[in-house]
Amino acid sequence: MATKSEICEPGTENSMVKTLEWTDEGVRFIDQRKLPTEETYVTCTTYEEVADAIRTMVVRGAPAIGVAAAMGIALGARNADAGHVSELRRAFDQICEAMGETRPTAVNLFWAIRRMQQKFEACSELPVDQIRQALITEAQRMYVEDIAANEAMGRHGATLMPASGGVLTHCNAGALATCGYGTALGVIRAAVEAGKKIQVYADETRPFLQGSRLTAWELMKDGIPTTVISDNMAGAMMKQGKIGAVVVGADRIAANGDVANKIGTYTVAVLAKEHGIPFYVAAPFSTVDLETPDGSKIPIEQRSTREVTHIAGKAIAPEGVKVENPAFDVTPAKYVGAIITERGVARAPYEQSLRRLAETVAAAD
Repeated sequence: MATKSEICEPGTENSMVKTLEWTDEGVRFIDQRKLPTEETYVTCTTYEEVADAIRTMVVRGAPAIGVAAAMGIALGARNADAGHVSELRRAFDQICEAMGETRPTAVNLFWAIRRMQQKFEACSELPVDQIRQALITEAQRMYVEDIAANEAMGRHGATLMPASGGVLTHCNAGALATCGYGTALGVIRAAVEAGKKIQVYADETRPFLQGSRLTAWELMKDGIPTTVISDNMAGAMMKQGKIGAVVVGADRIAANGDVANKIGTYTVAVLAKEHGIPFYVAAPFSTVDLETPDGSKIPIEQRSTREVTHIAGKAIAPEGVKVENPAFDVTPAKYVGAIITERGVARAPYEQSLRRLAETVAAAD
């Protein structure tokens, strides 16, 4: 990926991580592949570079992927060699297609593409330069809306967190997975801000180690007590009474409440059920896919086997061994105690509660 990069000193303090942002040069990302040892920022100057950043996990997390795609589309439209609306439309359609091919599981990606397509259609009678600017403005609006949604989600979810004790999370659903504040980590942040004394247990989250690399890094910057555990320790921690609640993010939520999230989430949910521990999912309503009836219809991304067989470029498995590397699994709705969104908290039966929240969204629009 031919991008400009800059390196900040590890541990540099910021009030909140800037996962991505629109700049005059292009879309700027923190390179999450290099955390926590190196804080490197890359600026993508073409939509192809943005698509590659999504595909290679420079940027990750369903909400961040959605906004990144929107900014990539706006960047591509801004740079397109088009003097007429018909020419811009052809380029725009190609850009949207490229974005849609990056990562199949996160529904926020396709939500963002559809929203940009709707904006294009709404502005299609305007001059080309005004269409370009409208697309940029829409992507920037989505950025602001995401942060506001996360903060609202945090307020709703904080009431569900224990007054004190351990909260387990899996993968990274924080500022790094969003435009700021976070979904699952936003709930934890809001609970801490409300005075709750929470100790976070962060699953390391093999094979990409989002928990040990990213979640721990974020929470330590915020001064929130955090303990990293390997994925196979979660059950033991629960049995010892160290975990009072589990909160995770999501990449797609089906109409019946089945949840696709980072591989290993299903295991955690089953363990939580066995130990009588509430299991919560926090996600913006854009992650809810009412057109997908249940989890069996959610496409599961398969990633490179090298992510499993290597760490930091070093082999940890014998060469030629067979490997499976699904990036996500699906947790059945029966294990989910509540789904926390910016519009409120949904509980079973999810077919009804999620539909009511959708109607709330429609009324607000």
